[in-house]
Amino acid sequence: MTETVGARSAARKSAKKGLTIERIFTTPGVHPYDDVTWEKRDVVQTNWKTGETIFEQHGVEFPDFWSVNASTIVTTKYFRGAVGTDKREQGLKQLIDRVVLTYAKAGKDNGYFATPEDAEIFEHELTYALVHQVFSFNSPVWFNVGTASPQQVSACFILSVDDSMDSILNWYKEEGFIFKGGSGAGLNLSRIRSSKELLSSGGTASGPVSFMRGADASAGTIKSGGATRRAAKMVVLDIDHPDIEEFVETKAREEDKIRALRDAGFDMDLGGRDIVSVQYQNANNSVRVTDEFMKAVEEGTDFGLRARMTGEVIERIDARSLMKKVAKAAWECADPGIQYDDTINAWHTNPETGRITASNPCSEYMSLDNSSCNLASLNLLKFLRDDDTFDAETFQKVAELVITAMDISICFADFPTESIGETTRDYRQLGIGYANLGALLMATGHGYDSEGGRALAAAITSLLTGASYKRSAELAAVVGPYAGYARNADAHKRVMAQHRDANAAVTTLDQMDSSIHALATQAWDDVLTLGDKNGFRNAQASVLAPTGTIGFMMDCDTTGIEPDFSLVKFKKLVGGGSMQIVNLTIPRALKKLGYQDESIEAIVEYIAEHGHVIDAPGLKTEHYEVFDCAMGARAISPMGHVRMMAACQPFLSGAISKTVNLPESATVEEIEDVYLQGWKLGLKALAVYRDNCKVGQPLSDAKKKVEERVEEKAAELVESGEAKVVEKVVYRPTRRRLPKRRSSQTTSFTVGGAEGYLTAGAYPDGGLGELFLKFGKQGSTLAGVMDAFSIAISVGLQYGVPLETYVDKFTNQRFEPAGLTDDPDVRMSQSIMDYVFRRLALDYLDFDTRSMMGIYSAEERARQLETGSYEPVGDDSEEEYDEEIQQDVATSKTPQEKAREAGERFGSSPPRPAEVKSGAGAADAREVSQEIHSSADLMEKLQGMASDAPICMTCGTKMRPAGSCYVCEGCGSTSGCS
Repeated sequence: MTETVGARSAARKSAKKGLTIERIFTTPGVHPYDDVTWEKRDVVQTNWKTGETIFEQHGVEFPDFWSVNASTIVTTKYFRGAVGTDKREQGLKQLIDRVVLTYAKAGKDNGYFATPEDAEIFEHELTYALVHQVFSFNSPVWFNVGTASPQQVSACFILSVDDSMDSILNWYKEEGFIFKGGSGAGLNLSRIRSSKELLSSGGTASGPVSFMRGADASAGTIKSGGATRRAAKMVVLDIDHPDIEEFVETKAREEDKIRALRDAGFDMDLGGRDIVSVQYQNANNSVRVTDEFMKAVEEGTDFGLRARMTGEVIERIDARSLMKKVAKAAWECADPGIQYDDTINAWHTNPETGRITASNPCSEYMSLDNSSCNLASLNLLKFLRDDDTFDAETFQKVAELVITAMDISICFADFPTESIGETTRDYRQLGIGYANLGALLMATGHGYDSEGGRALAAAITSLLTGASYKRSAELAAVVGPYAGYARNADAHKRVMAQHRDANAAVTTLDQMDSSIHALATQAWDDVLTLGDKNGFRNAQASVLAPTGTIGFMMDCDTTGIEPDFSLVKFKKLVGGGSMQIVNLTIPRALKKLGYQDESIEAIVEYIAEHGHVIDAPGLKTEHYEVFDCAMGARAISPMGHVRMMAACQPFLSGAISKTVNLPESATVEEIEDVYLQGWKLGLKALAVYRDNCKVGQPLSDAKKKVEERVEEKAAELVESGEAKVVEKVVYRPTRRRLPKRRSSQTTSFTVGGAEGYLTAGAYPDGGLGELFLKFGKQGSTLAGVMDAFSIAISVGLQYGVPLETYVDKFTNQRFEPAGLTDDPDVRMSQSIMDYVFRRLALDYLDFDTRSMMGIYSAEERARQLETGSYEPVGDDSEEEYDEEIQQDVATSKTPQEKAREAGERFGSSPPRPAEVKSGAGAADAREVSQEIHSSADLMEKLQGMASDAPICMTCGTKMRPAGSCYVCEGCGSTSGCS
């Protein structure tokens, strides 16, 4: 299968002078570190459930523009050396130097650079790009490069297994070593004979599903002891394997078992003590389908299942019935996914060496058996200029720089098995990709599920891969083509022509994607010209990976090809604490769409309150699609995800790690259609997930059943005398009535031309205790309703209902009359109720509480425009600011100032602008309650919708999707391999 060492040596001898490296970001004579402001931080990480400190390191050094989350995850995941010792890395400089200097040395030692000056430029450019979060290598590079450990740089591995016990047991061993190193592996089990075939001894074979049990148990054991990352694996079976129906239904049956055990009272949560009794939970399963099978599904004909040893058809089944079973199993438990075999191999550059039969666990890397791929991803938002144009020229240069570094890494890399090392060195498969596509589309005013969004994504992906293969051909002229190129040259050049033809078929819609596409067209022309002359250094160049942990390292809003997860995010702050943040991507998009500052402020405030844009004040309905997200009130449709994948797939060497999300109400037939459309649109792989299809988190009805069982058991114990009923002391609210004589103030107002009067009565301490509303030209019915409403609110206030609760409930209510008001503090109102409770908030709530609700006076808004802060602080220190507050409270006479004097309900003020800093940006920051620990938790609270995701086993935070895997916002842990 692999080429000889002699072939590699001959390729090197034909090589020419090294590369000339062009400067992109750096300046001659200035080291990239010298242009950065560095600061020291304390990194303390806790498990919020147990309160246990799981990591602590003080005085670590990072650039001041890196977010707390990025520095925390890099410190905990990537710094090497025992904590508390001199050997422990103390800052980002040490980490980057450890990696970059290793790459630069290997490049010089292996003849990649024309001169020592080129080697230095390469080192400086790579350093700059990493410091400024322009791109990142995959996690194994940061784990291993430059350490005493094996220099493993690859995240993805594909193994192979034959129909022999020696091979099967070797599979268990190789997979275990890969898991131990924190990576994942996939393989195809279709060579193993089915349970419907005979052994040479005369007995019946066990079949591949039975051997999956042993591999699953092995992965589970290693997973439970993993330190950096959990075991991740993919198991593939061909659609014509006689055991395909058993394979398809395997995990669905286990899901039924989980439900039954859960309902019997066992702990079946992810990470629960009883979940280990369930099998097949450590792997993603995929069915490998052929064009023949998919056509049989379309036509409603039967399909033959073939014996593994002879290839003869031993059973014929109805193709549609089998597809329905695949879709039904996916509907029940999200497995199996689907891989399109003929499409995959039609884009295979090395068919003379062997077919592609499997993928890595996340399905983006597809190549030869016993091979590996190292990944890197570019941060797309870093190439968006201040004028909202995409810097395609710099993007191409960075892609060429990164692909050069990735190829160099194979020169010094170590591999878990000799066969994987040999194949990787002979074929040099790489996986360059990108992150932050969803954020880029939103920032530029493109809907994710729109023709314009898909055209832009296709152009960028085409340029990325075209630039990478262009550099690969240039590298072939310098250090020789990959050793397996000679026997696969015709096929490789054919696939390059397929990419070029797909690029020619892209329809551009505006200046942005047209300019990118023009560069991509030139790049593909160069690929074919240079490749015909020099060959290629790499069999594969690009994939779209999940970018989980490295996405946090680059402060990305979105991972891989994914849309934005939600419009409102959870964010940690320097010095502790956390905030609810509306991304700066949103105001940037609104400005791009032509909205003025006042409208942007109102829309952002609305998003902060509701988590979506539906009925946002002043936002045009045709612009809603720009802000559609992966979850929430306007979740992107399943086919929206499929169409985006189809737009990018023709420009990738590998595939795309992505899950197509469907609502809980989706049917089996809808999943069938998604799988069929994925085949027709030319995808290589597809996975689906229907909300709440897995028991990974207890569902609300499950909690209810548990509570009912507890109540029944308690009743039984009382009846038998084993327990007794204890009377409960019930604390009931008491009414605090206003004194007979109380101060009050009356405010006249108009909303949309309707006149009204608001009278508010206060307690002696200044707190609001009653209100009355009167409207001019009102009928007797409306007058009665408003009197009743006023009494209800007043009684609630006197029984202790906080005013901020009423403000939260009644602001943003939308009905007529609505529009302009005569109040300078509340310029626009969506209804009379909206105005009244905003006015009450301004009069009776302290600044801290109002700011978390996004309610500011005209003076405060003006101050924010001038100084960047709503607070009346100026350049004073926080201590002076506190003294000013105390002095104001002591001398105040107005009700709202007296309310502040009575005591604050919330413990801390909003962050200073300097605290809310991130590569992603932030807007409308406000405090979050203590039970919120992630963006998933935040969206659940804002929209009342369950986020169907597992809990991180390291820090207890609810994870969120990243491709076909999950990633933890708290500590960066992932459930995948990249």
